[in-house]
This record gives sequence, C-alpha cells and structure tokens, in this order.
Amino acid sequence: MQLNLDGHGKTDGLSTGIPFFDHMLTLFAIHGFFDLSVEARGDLEVDCHHTVEDLGLVVGESIHNALGDRKGIRRYGHAVTSMDECLSNVTIDLSNRPYLVFNVPSPLMQSGNSLTCLAKEFFRAVSTRGGMNLHVNVAYGENEHHIIESIFKSMGRALHEASRVDPRITEVRSSKGAL
Repeated sequence: MQLNLDGHGKTDGLSTGIPFFDHMLTLFAIHGFFDLSVEARGDLEVDCHHTVEDLGLVVGESIHNALGDRKGIRRYGHAVTSMDECLSNVTIDLSNRPYLVFNVPSPLMQSGNSLTCLAKEFFRAVSTRGGMNLHVNVAYGENEHHIIESIFKSMGRALHEASRVDPRITEVRSSKGAL
C-alpha cells in the first residue's frame, strides 16, 4: 500500500479482491485528496472479514506513519456528508489515543456479514493503528450502500481536515506538549 495524505485524490492500482471495498477506498481517497494504491490478497474463499480488517490495519498504520510526530497538524477534523436518503458525520482527533464510536441505524448491524459490520471492523482497525479517536455517526438512512459510502466520504474529508498543517501550530496541538 502507498498513501500520500498531501496528494490529489488519485487512486492508481486499487485491488483488494473485494470490488465494494475498492469503491469505498476510492471514495475515501478522492474526497480526502489522498493518493492511494493498494494491492491486497486475503482468504476471500472464507469470507471478506479478515481482508477488510487487515486493510484497516494497513490503512491505519500508513496514516500513522504519514503523520510522523504530528507537529503542526490541526489534529481535529469533522465532516458531514449526505448521500441520497442518509446523513453521516465523522469526527476525528489524531490524538494517538485510539477509540471508535460507530453509530448506525440498528437494523443494519444485525447480520455479522453485512457491509455495515465489515465497515465497523475496518474503522476499528484504522482507529487502532492510526492512533485516532474516531466517531462515526449516521443520523438516518435506509440503503446500506449509501450509508457506507457517505461514511467513507466523510472519513476522507475529516482526515484531510485533521491532517492539514497549520502554520500557527509549531509543535503538537496539545496543552501537554505531546500526543
């Protein structure tokens, strides 16, 4: 995987073996202005769970590495995205304290193999390895594809905002002097 947080939204060579997640990673990159390439191989003959979770770990690790010492970045980001009948918001704190809050309409979380459950595993892994406090809240929505799509778009936009360098911030943005 290659990730450039200061890119232009180019997605060359996204190949996870899961077309839906290729689509979601494309949206994440385009809406976050990240350049992203991914080549993944997983045990898809079993199911998508392990591959999606591993993708989350690698994306999180890549974000963590790209942020370096986190000096000068805004640290916080928030984005609200509508997609047809749904409305999702994502709030990020690049605090090095991983935590995931994932609130979506409850009927979508009932099946362990649903797109929503896979997305939750992905974002849990991103949060853990990326060192971010990540809140995903879907106010409403019915179509699972639209909900997940709006979350990935919001994630890209919120991470873009949080990872931007602000010339007024000369150290890490913390009263303690460390993240």
